[in-house]
Amino acid sequence: MNDVVVMPRTSTTAIVSLIFGVLTWFALPFIGAIIAVICGHAARSEIAYSGGRVDGAGLALTGLLLGWIHLSLFIGAFLLLLALPFGLFGGLHWILHFLQSLPECGTTTTA
Repeated sequence: MNDVVVMPRTSTTAIVSLIFGVLTWFALPFIGAIIAVICGHAARSEIAYSGGRVDGAGLALTGLLLGWIHLSLFIGAFLLLLALPFGLFGGLHWILHFLQSLPECGTTTTA
C-alpha cells in the first residue's frame, strides 16, 4: 500500500503576524503591532482547531510577543508623557490653578 504523507501547511496568518511584528519595530509603529496581535491570535486559533493540518505556532507566538511588547511600551511611554508634567512641576499645582481660574471665566470688569 502507498501511504501518502501530507505535510502540514504553514498558516498564512501566522506569517502575517510575524511580518507585522517585525515591521512594527522599524516601519509601522502601533498599527503594525495591532495587526500582529490580531493575526497572531487568529493564527493560534486556526492552528489549534486544524487537527495538525496547519503549522506555524512558533511564527504566530513570535508575532504576538513582538506586537504585545511594542504595544505595552507604546502605552507606557504615552502614560509617562501624560504624567511627566505633573511629576516635574508639582502635580496638583496645575489642577489647583485650573480650578482657581474657573470662577473668573466669563466675568467682565467694568471701568
